[in-house]
Amino acid sequence: MSKIKIFALGGLNENGKNMYVVNVDEDIFVFDAGLKYDNDINLGIDYIIPNFDYLEKNKKNIKGIFLTHGHDGNMGAVPDIIEKIPSIPIYGTKLTLDIVKQDTAKGVIEKANFIEIKPHNKIDFGKNSIFPISVTHSIPSAVCYVLYTPDGAIVYTGDFTFDSTMIGDYKTDIGKLAYVGKQGVLCLMCESFYADKPGHTSPNNRVSEFIRDVLNKSKDRIIATVFPAHFYRIQEIFNEATKAHRKIVIMGKPLQELINYALNEGYLQINKDMIGTLADLDNKNSIVLISDEKEKPFANLERIIKGFDKYISIKDTDTIFITEPSYPGIEKRLAVIMDEIAMLGADATCLSSKKHLLHHASREDLMLMINLMNPKYYMPVKGEYRNQYANAEIAEDLGIPKENIILKLNGDVFELINGENTNSLEHIETDEILIDGNNSGDVGNLVLKDREMLSENGIVIISCTLDKNTKKILGGPEILTRGFIYVKESQDLLEETKRISREVIETSLDETAKRVDYAKIKNDVRDVLGKFFYKETESKPMIITVIQEV
Repeated sequence: MSKIKIFALGGLNENGKNMYVVNVDEDIFVFDAGLKYDNDINLGIDYIIPNFDYLEKNKKNIKGIFLTHGHDGNMGAVPDIIEKIPSIPIYGTKLTLDIVKQDTAKGVIEKANFIEIKPHNKIDFGKNSIFPISVTHSIPSAVCYVLYTPDGAIVYTGDFTFDSTMIGDYKTDIGKLAYVGKQGVLCLMCESFYADKPGHTSPNNRVSEFIRDVLNKSKDRIIATVFPAHFYRIQEIFNEATKAHRKIVIMGKPLQELINYALNEGYLQINKDMIGTLADLDNKNSIVLISDEKEKPFANLERIIKGFDKYISIKDTDTIFITEPSYPGIEKRLAVIMDEIAMLGADATCLSSKKHLLHHASREDLMLMINLMNPKYYMPVKGEYRNQYANAEIAEDLGIPKENIILKLNGDVFELINGENTNSLEHIETDEILIDGNNSGDVGNLVLKDREMLSENGIVIISCTLDKNTKKILGGPEILTRGFIYVKESQDLLEETKRISREVIETSLDETAKRVDYAKIKNDVRDVLGKFFYKETESKPMIITVIQEV
């Protein structure tokens, strides 16, 4: 019999950043390692990943990170993790691992321990084993995982939906799911993203007719934006573009590489003659396809709107097409984007989040999964807490006892001993790592505080030159401001700032000392000017003092 602990380092009460840990005695199994995009609260932050200190401390006991599919919310943190823990085994299907490798620096890939899996092939870890099962999502080769333990199976669904039209690498193996349920499931960890949506997700995840309508109505160029690695949507766009005899120009090296890879591996069925070049960019019969690469949603589209793209500028005859429905957290950003497009005189259209859905399980899909698995314990994961709660209500409606439905937040431990809930109050410390651009380290709260101060109150730089021998002021102080005051109308304030700065510097100088205490001077200038600026302007700009000797 075993002692099992289940908890999340990310993914509960949030969208993205999914990372779930299952401890079976000494063995540690990690399911997914994703990122989430920032919601503009943290200035300049591109994406956020879970703090993985727990993995570093326990790396000897980790059997592997098991990735369900190749979307950023489920595997986006892997490149950052293997940079710190290169020995950790990363399990995933061929497509999933190839997408991870595309995001990983070349020097890190050679050190990484990638292990390719195939659905329905069991992987043994002593008394425990992992069994992957094919499920339907918007990307091929998505899987859910069954962790077999001596006390029963623990099932983590990942992202899924039930759609009978899906075939090949998109198809759900319902027979295997039912077989696992017949054997007995100790705990089912099931996604909650659309738990409040009635009915099945299918057919609202299929939007070919809407794409066809947009293509038929638009008589000029279309700029279409897709979420990264949403292969199903890309296939739909190419299918309808072929019927409309429009060429598609793929912009951005990462998107080009991803589509070329998918073509070569057979994940996309596309007529290569339909792919245009930069020569087709301004053709009114073209569709320009863009995506984002580990940035905030619509980052590339926003660059085009603001005129910062060196290839594309929006014309009033263009149609901007958002090919994915919005989801919680990006509605405001999408509304701003739509307004900016309208100001440029171009048409804009997007999928309705009420009529169209992403490839996630709605209420009836969740019911079907619960009925197939028939679990003893049910743990809603993946989504805001209201989604988790709605998911729990579904399970209760299907007869799972309320005390066996486990609602947790990140770090809260669900403990089972000999297959029974201990009602543990244990909590694992969790946190977030903020990533800015190519910086692989945590940006940290101090940097964010500086950015916030700069954005709200600006900066004042005091520069002064001293004589190396006499320790007297040779030049300055000179005052440079950005984002603080309108200089032309504030000359009196600047002159008073110079006078105060000079007075503080001269008072702080010790002409008998061999060396100047720069730190003391800078602190004195910052303290005195800070109080002066707040008294005169009620603002607290960042104050930087630069002193040099000649």
